[in-house]
Amino acid sequence: MQLAIVAAGFSPGEADQLRRSMGAWRRQGELERYQQRLIDGMLARGYAPAFAEQICRQIQGFGSYGFPESHAASFALLVYFSAWLKRFEPAAFLCALLNSQPMGFYAPSQLIQDARRHGVEVRPADVTVSGWDCALEAAQPGEAGTGGDMLAGYRLDARPAARLGLRMVRGLSLAAAERIVLARAQAPFAGVDDVAARARLDARERRLLAAAGALATLAGHRRQALWQAAGERPRDGVLAEAPVHEAPLALPAASEGEDLVADYAALGFTLGRHPLTLLRERLASLRFVPAGTLNDYPDRKLARGAGIVTCRQRPSTAKGTMFVTLEDETGLVNVVVHHALVDRQRRELLGARLLGVFGQIRREGKVVHLVASRVVDHSALLGQLTTRARNFH
Repeated sequence: MQLAIVAAGFSPGEADQLRRSMGAWRRQGELERYQQRLIDGMLARGYAPAFAEQICRQIQGFGSYGFPESHAASFALLVYFSAWLKRFEPAAFLCALLNSQPMGFYAPSQLIQDARRHGVEVRPADVTVSGWDCALEAAQPGEAGTGGDMLAGYRLDARPAARLGLRMVRGLSLAAAERIVLARAQAPFAGVDDVAARARLDARERRLLAAAGALATLAGHRRQALWQAAGERPRDGVLAEAPVHEAPLALPAASEGEDLVADYAALGFTLGRHPLTLLRERLASLRFVPAGTLNDYPDRKLARGAGIVTCRQRPSTAKGTMFVTLEDETGLVNVVVHHALVDRQRRELLGARLLGVFGQIRREGKVVHLVASRVVDHSALLGQLTTRARNFH
C-alpha cells in the first residue's frame, strides 16, 4: 500500500482497494486494471518503464503467495516453539505429533524414523503398559544420559523414551483400548487369554493387537500371539473353564523380513531395522548411494539415489514440477522432477513404492535436492512389504 501511494500516486483509499484485490489478481481484468494504473502513476513521477514493470511483477508475486505481517509473526512463534521442543524434548515432541494424527506433512513412519535417528528410544505398543495415547517413559536403570548424578539407578538427565499408544494399532477402537487399561488397573495380565477375557476383546480386536505386536510381551512373539489370539473365547461366563487350545503349541518366531512385512501391514511402520538396511547390498550393486552420503555431495555432482516413496507433491504454482521424498535407513532424499520427465515417466513416478533416481545434485548451503533425469521402479525388491505415500496437489 505504501509503495503504491509513494511511487504511483495512489490515495490511501485506492491503495487499500489494491490490497483487497491482490487475492483476485488471477481473475480476468483485475490484473490489467491495477497494473496499468500503477505503471501510469510511476511513469508520471519519472520512473523508468522497466522499473515500473518490475514493481508490478513483484506486487503480482506477493499477491500469489504473501502473508500479512501478523500471520507471519504468529507462525514464526509456533515454528520457534516447535523447533525448541524437537531439539530439547524430542520424545515429547514425537508423542505429541503422533497423538495429533492424522495431520501435517509427515506420516507416523517418517516421524518415528526421524526421532530414532536423533537418539529417541521408541518402544512398541504393548497391552501390559500402553494407554490409548503415546506417552513418555523413564529411561531404564543404568541407561546412559548426557552426564549427571545417579539416583536409584537412573540418570537425572537421561532422556525419556517414547512409548507408543494403542492408538497406533490400525483399526483398534478407543473403547477397546479403554477396556484394556481398566482391566490392567485392577491386576496385571497373566497372558493373552487373560487380557482377552477381562477386557472383553472380540476376535477382530485380538487379531489386530496380535498382528501389531501388542501382545508379544504376554505371548513371547507375534506369531505365538496370533496363534493364541485365534482361539475361541468364553462369552458371558459360558464354558469359563474350557481351555482355549487342548494343548499348547510352541511356534518359531518369524524372520526379520517377515516381521518387517507384518509391522508395515499392521502399523504402517517398524521399530526394527529399516527395510532398506536389508536391501542395501543389492542397492549398492546397482550403484545407488544412501541418503546420508548423497546429501553430503557437492553442487552439480551426478548421483544415484533410491528410497521408499513417502511423499509426492505437485503444487499448481510449480509449472508441472513434481517433488518426491525418498526415505532409506540413513535419512531422506528430496527429488525434483521437472514436468517433461513427469510426462515421460508418469507410471513410475505415481506407482513406485521403491524408486531409483538418476540425476544431479543441486545444493544451496545445507539445502540439497536431487534433480532427476531418469527414474526406475524397483518396488519388486520390497516383495510383500506394503508402504503408503502421502500425495499433495
